[in-house]
Amino acid sequence: MRFVLDASVTLSWLLKGAGTGAKAYAFDVLNLLGLPENQADVPVTWALEVSNVLARSEAKGLVTQAQSEAFLELLQATPISVDPATAAHALSDTLHVARRYRLSSYDASYLELALRQGLALATLDADLQRAADRAGVAQVKPA
Repeated sequence: MRFVLDASVTLSWLLKGAGTGAKAYAFDVLNLLGLPENQADVPVTWALEVSNVLARSEAKGLVTQAQSEAFLELLQATPISVDPATAAHALSDTLHVARRYRLSSYDASYLELALRQGLALATLDADLQRAADRAGVAQVKPA
């Protein structure tokens, strides 16, 4: 199964802040990605969001640089494919999605990718979940 992976799920694999249910969902998604038939697609914005949160978390003392580096190794070993067409859609389709569903352009990039590729979305972001429901995009529901 291929699906779009949001940074909120990804970062829950490292950071504490998520509630028990959210954390369980995030790790269920990670376990899905441990199966050979599964792959996550992400927009280019995903890498920027992840690196921004890592840098800010290190600066605040929430994680060490060593923890961030170990997390990056986990990400490199996970079947995550960066969509090369994100930028080509940013000023058209992604902007339309952001306007229509009142999302940030960053969040809209995940929904736009899911719509364009016909994929389900894995997210913990409540606004993005509501927008996905309104757009008719399925959400990943690990077994």
